[in-house]
Amino acid sequence: MTKIIMNGCNGKMGQVITRLAAADDECEIVAGFDVNDAVENTYPVFANPDEFTGEADVVIDFSHPSALTGILTYCKKRRLPIILATTGFTAEQKEEFQSASNEIPVFFSANMSLGINLLIALAKKATKLLEGNFDIEIVEKHHNQKIDAPSGTALAIADAIDETLSFPAEYVYDRHAVRRKRKKTEIGLHAVRGGTIVGEHDIIFAGNDEVITLSHHAASKEVFAVGAIKAAKFIADKPAGMYNMNDIISNL
Repeated sequence: MTKIIMNGCNGKMGQVITRLAAADDECEIVAGFDVNDAVENTYPVFANPDEFTGEADVVIDFSHPSALTGILTYCKKRRLPIILATTGFTAEQKEEFQSASNEIPVFFSANMSLGINLLIALAKKATKLLEGNFDIEIVEKHHNQKIDAPSGTALAIADAIDETLSFPAEYVYDRHAVRRKRKKTEIGLHAVRGGTIVGEHDIIFAGNDEVITLSHHAASKEVFAVGAIKAAKFIADKPAGMYNMNDIISNL
């Protein structure tokens, strides 16, 4: 039984994970951390993490980037693995949790969906086979409340493709600002915002007389919660180091 601490337990994703964990025989949430006490849970909730000293195997963080330093300090003090499911980290914060991985297991993925990470793996394979003969464009769609564009997932897809190419790619976000033909070295990234779209990502490989599209559509936020719980079970007994969804996919 994997014992989980849920940081950001009273947020939307925290509550989704709470519901799914309650129905999972292989894990349980033993405590939650949140400054918001408006939600009742079946486990104790603490505004100050140091107040909880009970047994736990792993922390899932679905809170806010500003909470990173505090939760990393807590995990290092107690030698607890952490799943960083929050998005929007700065380059400095990424260095911070990279450094923490020297002391504790740290799991970070730009998108916690197993399907998205499988999509990235397939995109890398397609890039190896199609490089030089196909133009690559990425189109992402999200709800009208999402602030950042393009999404962190779209950038993660582009970075994975860029790492696979034999040449450095040029990311192009806004084609109307530059009047020129498309370069072969470009990866186009396009963002759509509207309604309640949970998350859709299309990777288009456009060649002469044929187009190959890899797609992932999330119907609900549950796909991210399922991934976070799977990551918690995976990392609970791992040594210090950085981990991501590729490690889970490889393990499968």
